[in-house]
This record gives sequence, structure tokens and C-alpha cells, in this order.
Amino acid sequence: MKLVFMGTPDFSVPILGSLIEAGHQVVCVYSQPPRPAGRGHKEQLTPVHAFAHERGIAVRTPKSLKSPEAQAEFAALDADIAVVAAYGLILPQAVLDAPRLGCLNVHASLLPRWRGAAPIQRAILAGDAETGITIMQMDAGLDTGAMLARESIVLAPDTTAPWLHDMLAAMGARMMAEVLGRLADDEVVTATPQPAEGVTYAHKLAKEEGLLDWRQSAVELDRKVRALNPWPGVWFEMAGERIKVWEAAVLPGSGQPGTVLDDQMTVACGKFALRPLKVQRAGKGVMTTGEMLRGHAIPKGTVLG
Repeated sequence: MKLVFMGTPDFSVPILGSLIEAGHQVVCVYSQPPRPAGRGHKEQLTPVHAFAHERGIAVRTPKSLKSPEAQAEFAALDADIAVVAAYGLILPQAVLDAPRLGCLNVHASLLPRWRGAAPIQRAILAGDAETGITIMQMDAGLDTGAMLARESIVLAPDTTAPWLHDMLAAMGARMMAEVLGRLADDEVVTATPQPAEGVTYAHKLAKEEGLLDWRQSAVELDRKVRALNPWPGVWFEMAGERIKVWEAAVLPGSGQPGTVLDDQMTVACGKFALRPLKVQRAGKGVMTTGEMLRGHAIPKGTVLG
């Protein structure tokens, strides 16, 4: 198959890799433009851009696909199909229609649940029992297209966003390669419309979501710790200092929300208690809570912000 790949972050890299390994002809890769990053604010290629560049594949980084010129350049590639995975730009109808078989998307949820930008984190935050990958025929709507393949994965009580990200990326890579293999062999791949019931939206993550509100239940806060690390991160305030929480555990306990209940920094929540297990002070590395407390005691009865 002659295809165009459109993707940007780490999640997309295994998917592109699986298509190359399957022997498809990737004629061009589209990715987000390089952006300043790091302490030096030097422009850095996106993970997909870097991966494609290392393999000698042409890369385009338009800021938009709305112009007639950008759409004509895309159509001139004369692709059989376009594969899209966390690209980050809206595809106009002219782009959706340009490849002979249209555009297929790898979406990290069991559609129609968690359409939108942050399906991995939203599934954990909501306490979903399962999530998965949907291979979808793209249309003009937001993740509304017909489904070509769908597989689920169980979410355990300790599932973290980084672990789930890697599992779903690998699953998506395998599933997309299987779907393209069937299409290349001229097999019929049934497109099933998404059900009208059960639609939810995975809104983009915001930095302020990382603040721990001790009035919530410990179960909800534990989900937040597992879902929002490494970005935007999770934290609480203590004596004007922001302390990040990288790992935590739900424990029995009660008291005024935000109150430290013991010498291990177990904190009372709206229901039950939360004990941070790995933390990070400003300008310091990640450490266990015990290591922090040995150099910075937090007495029982302290009320955290």
C-alpha cells in the first residue's frame, strides 16, 4: 500500500514503525512543526518527525491544512490511504477525500467513549474498568467515524497513564497493521457505525487539574496521581511550597480533609486517606516520602493546602 502517515507524539511512533516493517510504502509523513523545548528553548523535532527523518522518509510540518496549496500538495502524493495517529491538526474534507481509501485513525479508547484529546488519562480519572483501541474511518466529525476494528484492555487499580500509553500504542500498531494487511489483500473490512449511546468527551488536560483537592475521596485523588503524571503533574501546597506527588496509596483513615494523620504523611481526604509514596520538592529530584520526611518533618495535625 502507498500511504501517508500523520502523527506527532511518542504514541504514534510504534504505529509508524509497524507500517514500515509490514512493507508498506510510506511516501510522506506529516507531523507538527518543531517547537522550542528544554532549558535552551532550542527547536526540537517531534518524536514522529525524528523517527521518520532517521529512516529517510520525507516529512512535512504545515501549521494548517486549510489552504488550497496545502491540500493540493497532499492530494499530489496520490496515496492509497492515510494513517492518522495523534496528529493534532483537523483534517479538512478535501484531505479526508484525497487518498483512494480515505483516512484511518488509531484512537486510544473504545469509541464512542472518550472522543477527543486525552482519552488515556480520562479513562483512568473516571475509574473505567476497561479501555482500548479503535481503528476508525475518519469523517468530518470529532472521532465520529465508523469503526473498522476495536479491542479492549482491562484497567487495574494500579494502572498508570505511562503504562497504559505504551500498551495502547503497541496495540494500535498491531491492529492498524492487521487492518491495512487485509485491505492490501482486497479483503472486505466491515465499517460499523458508532452507537449513539455512551458518547463522552476526553477534554484536553489543563495544568490546574493537577492540584490535589483533599475534599475529594482518596480513591479519586489516587486516580489523579496515576493519570496526570508526568504531565501536567500532581501536587499540593505546604507552607507556600508546591510538592509534587508521583505515587500514592489509598488507606483507611478519616479527619478534616487535608490534615496529616500520622508520621508517614497519611492525609485525610473527603473519604478515606491518601499517603504519598514518592514526592518531589521544588528544585529536587524524586524521592520517597520517607526520605523527604527525614530532612523535612511534617508533624501530625499539619493541614496541607
